[in-house]
Amino acid sequence: MNRWLAFGEVVDGYPVPVVNERQVRAAAGLLFFPAVVSFMHSFLLGNFQYTRWFIVVFLVDMTLRVISPRWSPSMIVGGWIVRHQTPEWVGAAQKRFAWGLGLLLGLAMLYLMVLNRYIGPANMLICGACLLLMFFETAFGICLGCRLYNVFHREKAQLCPGGVCEVPASARGWGLSLPQALVLVAFAGLAVAAKNWVDRTGPLQGFDEMATLEEMGLQPTPGASSAAERQRCEVPAFAKAIGHEEMWKRHNGCS
Repeated sequence: MNRWLAFGEVVDGYPVPVVNERQVRAAAGLLFFPAVVSFMHSFLLGNFQYTRWFIVVFLVDMTLRVISPRWSPSMIVGGWIVRHQTPEWVGAAQKRFAWGLGLLLGLAMLYLMVLNRYIGPANMLICGACLLLMFFETAFGICLGCRLYNVFHREKAQLCPGGVCEVPASARGWGLSLPQALVLVAFAGLAVAAKNWVDRTGPLQGFDEMATLEEMGLQPTPGASSAAERQRCEVPAFAKAIGHEEMWKRHNGCS
């Protein structure tokens, strides 16, 4: 097969086609950042245009990646970013399977949000799943989709990141000592105490010292402001559908 269409690299000393795990993690991070930005923009502001745009971009990238990682824009850029790092070769087959799952999730979002403009709990679940998969890949080097590869394939995955396929589960250990566990418990307690203290002190009043509209000579026409404010604070249907009406009002400064 033409090397430009083949999936994975053939590297001497490795029994199966491989991909560079460092490049994969970099590519996941490049997709994860705009995914989070678009998701939060939709969740907090109720504007889904960035999410709809990102879905199209994500689908194009993932489709090219499933065909061959050589043609995926995120893999190309990610590979360039980590070009000076020693490659960590991992099995390509399970990566293709995981990316295929991502492609299916993207197709579902294309149908729901981009084409049919559907807004509801299904969007949240699918977006959340995509973000979780990309976060684990880029932050921890854990391919959750690859874990399902062995469930659907008789031939087990080889050359997993960190050698987890080759190391027996009994030999991996818990990796956490008692002092470390105590530090985590203390840190969690500190985080809870800090949250309670912040809540007791009340919110910041960052706009108290800013000039008013009247002081800036921008006093609106009587009646126009209230009408515009009512229109701005009208809760969209998607927020009502997912039970976030009050949350939407708080995020948008509406009483």
